[in-house]
Amino acid sequence: MIAVRKLPARYAPIVMPLVLSILMTAVVSIISTLRSLGPTPAFLASWPGAWALSWLVAFPTLLVVLPMVRRIVACLVAPSPQPGQ
Repeated sequence: MIAVRKLPARYAPIVMPLVLSILMTAVVSIISTLRSLGPTPAFLASWPGAWALSWLVAFPTLLVVLPMVRRIVACLVAPSPQPGQ
């Protein structure tokens, strides 16, 4: 196996929305572009631009919105029981 050097834990608040925004915008833009153009050569030419634009909006939005989402989830979900209690 190839040993991959991991980032320090302090980068998690940036890496998580980065990965989430990449995956989600890829899926949504593929579906949207396929629905608009169909499986044609135009799809292959159009999708990368559609994905890039949607990612440019989604990543900064996630950075701003994610703390609020975590607070909302904390209000809606019971905390997990602590070991020994």
